[in-house]
Amino acid sequence: MPQFDQRRDRLRQLLRSHGAEAMLVTNFTNVTYLTGFTGDDSYLLVTRKIDFLITDGRYTIQANQECPGLDLEVRQPGVAMIESVSKLVKKSKAVTLGLEANSMTVSLRDRLADALPRVILTPTTGLVEQLRMIKDRHEVAATRHAIQIAERAFGVVRAALRAEQTEKQVADQIDHQIRLFGGNGCSFPSIVAVGPKAALPHATPGESRIGEDHFVLIDWGAKANLYTSDLTRLLVTGKISPKFQKLYEVVLKAQRRAINAIRPGVTLAAVDKVARSFIARAGYGKYFRHGLGHGIGLEIHEAPRLAPGQDQLLRKGMIVTVEPGIYLPGWGGIRIEDDILITQSGHEVLTNAGKDLADSIAIC
Repeated sequence: MPQFDQRRDRLRQLLRSHGAEAMLVTNFTNVTYLTGFTGDDSYLLVTRKIDFLITDGRYTIQANQECPGLDLEVRQPGVAMIESVSKLVKKSKAVTLGLEANSMTVSLRDRLADALPRVILTPTTGLVEQLRMIKDRHEVAATRHAIQIAERAFGVVRAALRAEQTEKQVADQIDHQIRLFGGNGCSFPSIVAVGPKAALPHATPGESRIGEDHFVLIDWGAKANLYTSDLTRLLVTGKISPKFQKLYEVVLKAQRRAINAIRPGVTLAAVDKVARSFIARAGYGKYFRHGLGHGIGLEIHEAPRLAPGQDQLLRKGMIVTVEPGIYLPGWGGIRIEDDILITQSGHEVLTNAGKDLADSIAIC
């Protein structure tokens, strides 16, 4: 498809600026991004003129269906990956070969050096990930679809919420509903945390029952058409306590202020600071213990990161989460999360699930 050709062409431009004539892509997610191929155990060799998907016989039909027009190197049984790679690199006459330092083992690098003694192996970091940060219209549409599925699933689960349900049962229902609505499953294991367990940002759903406390935190997302979504909402299942109301309003205001600060040209750290400073002024700074957000796409956590020290600028086409939180040990935690698209002049909130305090009241 045209977008995959364009992505590989953009990678070629980056390679030239790094002094490499070709690149071996070994990160399977990056292979998918550059080709549309969804199998594993396969590499992509990007050269000056021709690109090769190096796979094996299990994936011949799949690769032809998913990557029509892409040159395939199908390894026969008994032929090692290193043999196929070295053969194609020699055929390309490349003198310098870029490697993905973050995904290649030292052992593989050494074997490749032995097989290609006349080729300069150049380690690179984050070249494809740099491309993945900026979403094209196909990726934005796929993300919207993943969000819609996640929100529809949440609506069904929320309507059926009962006090006797366990956290794990609710998490399982979210996954089930996502699949019923056409998703491939959850973007990540759903977090369902009742009361004090919500103080754990990555709590594992267990046997605590929804009715054991007056609120539950749910962090979930759907994966559909390869792309992910990520949302967090609080549901009040009992009487709203003054403490809960105060903390909820602090987090909600911090989140809205941060979202309002999002536009091209603003640093990632500056957006994080908007929320972090507001929470600190409210007296809860030490209880906000993670970055404000992260990119989403083919993976649920990818570049960029909204966090202190991140001086990179926001750019049109990025999609990030904004998820400030306050976590009080022994009491619980409040986190509110939305997915935000950076537009040419500002931003668009892609998520639509209600998040005012009144929207959080659930009957169970």
